[in-house]
Amino acid sequence: MQPKSISEDIMCTVTLEYNQSNALARRKLAALLATGLFTKVGEVPDESHAPTPEEVEAYRQLRDVFLEHSRKTMSHVIVRYL
Repeated sequence: MQPKSISEDIMCTVTLEYNQSNALARRKLAALLATGLFTKVGEVPDESHAPTPEEVEAYRQLRDVFLEHSRKTMSHVIVRYL
């Protein structure tokens, strides 16, 4: 019997359920996936967390306000490098 090499792949399936609206849970999952030890396979979309058209529009408005504010506050820094 030969010993197993370290590079030999061992495969299993781990199923996780988490609250997708929880930022901490999303960060922990992203950190776990970033290790390269795990990959997402066959993700089942959960329709209960799909954004409504009103939420999408509110996000777009918030993003636009943030970008405009960012342009105003960073303009003096950007001008230095032009």
